[in-house]
Amino acid sequence: MQKVIIIGSGCAGLTAAIYAARANLAPLVIDGHEPGGQLTITTMVENYPGFPDGVMGPDLIENMRKQAQRFGAAFRAGTVTNVELGQRPFRVEAGAEKHECETLIVAAGASARLLGLPNEKKLMGHGVTTCATCDGYFYRGKEVAVVGGGDTAMEEAIFLTKFATKVTVVHRRNEFRASKIMLDRARSNERIKFLTPYVVTDVLDCAKNAVETIRLRDSNNGKTLDLPVDGMFVAIGHQPNTKVFRGKLEMDEAGYLVSKGGARSSVPGVFVAGDVQDHVYRQAVTAAGSGCMAAIEAERFLEAEGHAH
Repeated sequence: MQKVIIIGSGCAGLTAAIYAARANLAPLVIDGHEPGGQLTITTMVENYPGFPDGVMGPDLIENMRKQAQRFGAAFRAGTVTNVELGQRPFRVEAGAEKHECETLIVAAGASARLLGLPNEKKLMGHGVTTCATCDGYFYRGKEVAVVGGGDTAMEEAIFLTKFATKVTVVHRRNEFRASKIMLDRARSNERIKFLTPYVVTDVLDCAKNAVETIRLRDSNNGKTLDLPVDGMFVAIGHQPNTKVFRGKLEMDEAGYLVSKGGARSSVPGVFVAGDVQDHVYRQAVTAAGSGCMAAIEAERFLEAEGHAH
């Protein structure tokens, strides 16, 4: 029987593990299907406080993990396949392993939706990215493409004009899902150009480990077009990793878990942290902050019930 189980090992889960371990709760962290979360596919992180020269995403995660282990957190590889939250102790299944816990912290994160191109994965962090606020700075004086047609794509494109000399929004249809206000704002920005209706079919050049060109196909006539760019920002949305909690925890229509104040979820004793409940900020530092909140909430919950020590 665990006092605390944490699902997810990105910034939110690992910060929760550090705090819970320091409170002598000996948390068990289940890595999840993307161990280390989205930072493990990020190369340089320059906006995490305390690193004036920046820090490599995987290094930041590795250091957090070591810090949690030093205070007594235990780790298990695996993806959670089922949870029973109808009564306590809660039950968590990860493959063949079954665990029971008094409190649960869900920090399973969200995955950026990708186009599904082989080279897109290979060049992730080397010119392909899913976060303008994280990586825009690296494209100062360069030309970039933003792929998508929703509010996120417009926000990213507008943000990128602070750095890039030209931003091309590529969208597969002529109509946009973006709200009129965001679309008008993007259209009125002279650094933003629109290419529609085009689908990205390839990203080049893997041999150079850098993005130089994206290959596009006209959705109407099938003709191809090569667009020279220094970076490609994929902005087609995120998918919260919450399938296993459907019908068990309250979520919004997009599948994000709903906070009932602080880190509390709709089930007492279950707490939420990081991108699994945040579709607005999605930053390493906000994920870490919410992981801290979840661990403190869990400790107080256990204390109130006399389980903490």
